[in-house]
Amino acid sequence: MNTKIDLSEWLSLNRKSWDMRTEMHIHSDFYDLKNFKKDIHSLNSIELNLLGNIENESILHLQCHFGLDSLSLEKKGAKVTAVDFSPKAIALANELKKELGMQTTFICADVYEINTKLNSKFETIFSSYGIVGWLPDIENWAKVIQKQLVKGGRFILVDFHPALWMFDDNFKKVSYSYFNDEPYIEIEKGSYANRENVQETTSIWWSHSLSEITSSFLKQGLKMTTFKEFNYSPYNCFKNTVEFEKDKFRIKHLGKKLPMVYAMVFEN
Repeated sequence: MNTKIDLSEWLSLNRKSWDMRTEMHIHSDFYDLKNFKKDIHSLNSIELNLLGNIENESILHLQCHFGLDSLSLEKKGAKVTAVDFSPKAIALANELKKELGMQTTFICADVYEINTKLNSKFETIFSSYGIVGWLPDIENWAKVIQKQLVKGGRFILVDFHPALWMFDDNFKKVSYSYFNDEPYIEIEKGSYANRENVQETTSIWWSHSLSEITSSFLKQGLKMTTFKEFNYSPYNCFKNTVEFEKDKFRIKHLGKKLPMVYAMVFEN
């Protein structure tokens, strides 16, 4: 743990770790690029229900990794701009875009700097799964998002529940604070998508409570119109999981006791 981390240090360290993760993820079963290319669909029912009909809608997809959800949004008719800070992830996203003959605009940028990179505003901003823990300053993030929304536009956030991040990897004990008390340094072999890989990555992440996240957007004048919590994950990306229904996973020994995903929608 280290409470004195320079901004440039966390950014460069996490960018390097996500460059490495991208290399691990390209051929992983988790992302299953071979089958993705056949139907261009990676979105789950949780976010699809929130998005609704997005035909011809302008969408900004933040922290897009290598673009599977971005291209899936385009497949559903949206006009998509997608942003990620990993050069390798954006390079792969552009390769996929070209191979599939699609139009999504991919931009390599730190999410806090996108207001200097974009010239237009969006009807919807979307971000999902494994998002807020990588951000040191949620209020600044909310400011960036509010500035990129048209009047009446919406921000859709679907993410893993902050209660999950309190536990150790095996969900046997509480190891971290629910609140944003300090940043955490994590050294990990492999990744959630490829646990067999022995490459080591070093990352810095933050705990953000639901109240911190919510209040950050309310302070920008946005109105919360939807808030939901789910007792399952649509991804098998944690240890000690069991699939109790198709594409619905829980921590085996905790069952439905633990919130695993939340969803929020804010309107500008």
